[in-house]
Amino acid sequence: MPAEKQVSLDVTIMGREFRVSCPERDKQGLLQAVDYLDRKMREIRDAGKIIGLERIAIMAALNITHDYLNASPTAAADQEAKARLANLHGLLDRVLAPEDNLF
Repeated sequence: MPAEKQVSLDVTIMGREFRVSCPERDKQGLLQAVDYLDRKMREIRDAGKIIGLERIAIMAALNITHDYLNASPTAAADQEAKARLANLHGLLDRVLAPEDNLF
């Protein structure tokens, strides 16, 4: 099986540009994550209690992590199951790749 195509994206978070790469199939999800993070960081900044990009980023990460961990157990279990399945899929691709050359 051929290697998955990687794409590079230029994204903007809090007015700063970052270049990130991801598998092509994950591009839309990454863009959604960037938008969500940018909105959360702007909310924290606009509240006016925290100053500095690094501190805003840490607070946003803490808030997002807290929300994730307190989400319904089903949602967390679904995410964990998806991650495990993706890991197994990658493992199978690596293990079966040499078999492609046999036929």
